[in-house]
Amino acid sequence: MTERSKIFWVYLITALFLVVNFYLIIDKNEYWFFILPIVLVIFVYYLISLDKIILFITFLTPFAVELRDMEGGLGVSLPTEPLMFGVLLLFVANLLFEQRYDRKVSQHPISYIIYLSLLWMLFTATTSELPLVSFKYLLSRLWFVVPFYFVAAIMFKNISNIKKFMWLYLVALCIVVIYTLIQHSKYGFEEDAGHWVMSPFYNDHTAYGAALAMYLPVATGFLFYPGASKKIRIYSFIALSILVVGTVFSYGRAAWISIVASIAVLIFILLRVKFYVLALSFIFIVGTFFTFQHQILDRLSKNKQDSSQNFAEHIQSITNISSDASNLERINRWQAAIRLYNEKPILGWGPGTYQFVYSPFQSSQEKTIISTNLGDKGNAHSEYLGPLAEMGIPGMLIIMLLITFIIITGLRVYKYGNREVKFLSLMAMLGLITYFTHGFLNNFLDTDKLSVPVWGFTAIIVALDVYHLQSRKAYNEKASLDKQQEITN
Repeated sequence: MTERSKIFWVYLITALFLVVNFYLIIDKNEYWFFILPIVLVIFVYYLISLDKIILFITFLTPFAVELRDMEGGLGVSLPTEPLMFGVLLLFVANLLFEQRYDRKVSQHPISYIIYLSLLWMLFTATTSELPLVSFKYLLSRLWFVVPFYFVAAIMFKNISNIKKFMWLYLVALCIVVIYTLIQHSKYGFEEDAGHWVMSPFYNDHTAYGAALAMYLPVATGFLFYPGASKKIRIYSFIALSILVVGTVFSYGRAAWISIVASIAVLIFILLRVKFYVLALSFIFIVGTFFTFQHQILDRLSKNKQDSSQNFAEHIQSITNISSDASNLERINRWQAAIRLYNEKPILGWGPGTYQFVYSPFQSSQEKTIISTNLGDKGNAHSEYLGPLAEMGIPGMLIIMLLITFIIITGLRVYKYGNREVKFLSLMAMLGLITYFTHGFLNNFLDTDKLSVPVWGFTAIIVALDVYHLQSRKAYNEKASLDKQQEITN
């Protein structure tokens, strides 16, 4: 095709587009045809550059708006989830026709655990109390995991894509924080208003706080990133400042706890404490709680401080289980989850069904002023008890196994990677630590807002492990030498 004929076709297609648009606007009062060029551009990128689609979705995620109360009890987040579903379809089609995927990722231990979790979710969906809800839940989990773990892990073979992924969500999140702070200022930064001013971008302050907590290690990491320019450090400082202010005025107590936990883990890592010491410390803390739970609960029940706009009082309210409605409602949901587990300990009630089945398992003595029997106010408020109720003890154990391997892999990459790899693995791992800690008090892996960074950070750790260690052979030799030295000592 000559240059002249190309110009002719461009003008012709443009003229046809304008004619059709004017006809739809004037005669039909419809404007949807305007989005056709955007749709076509996105479609082309699906075919020629899927990594750009992943990065595009990442940037859009903090701005996505959820449509709730759809048929079958599930909502959809627009425009991100339809775009993720498109990536899922393309990935499956590629596997079917080309039957090719990088074995370094597909045979990684974390990948095997993800396969196991999806298979168990599929199995428990077939035995679910509400199969339609469970299969829809499984489908949504697939369109989170496939784009942001399996596709992203391949994409992160290029380290620049890791940094782009982190920066795109970070920049978008900062914009949302600025919007939220402006809205919040209209109400004098009151604590009650802080629960909803982030709407419509985040449903409430808990999910918003969880996202902020996840990206504080990222912004901090970029501030001290090796070889970063002065301009990048300035941008990082600005982003970190915005996130800190946003976190303070989110009034998210769970977010604050998770940040403290990530700082504690960072100190352990910098002091080169072994993983088994971390694991034993965690087991000791949990064991101590259950051993002295009656004494601890009795002590906590004497705390009457409710959540407050005063930050000191708000922090004190974290341990109030006598009058704080939010804390009491969490306990109510947890107790209901345990009763659901006791009823069906192996297979559970089905993925995604908790909010529809827990009502009869509430105790009248544990209900609060914010309790509901309608299944319209969230889930089990735990990333661990939720799967326990919905998919039985295997469901919770798989989650614990996945988290354990993610942390082990992250620590291994940090230990044997070069300086840049160490920074990236530490940023991703500490971000995940905030979420895993947050998971004791809330669960958001059924939303795009937190699934994108959680699965994305997991993919970063796996990609660093399989692609970016200086030399796999040298790494294995050094690991073997370290083990021999430990035995000798």
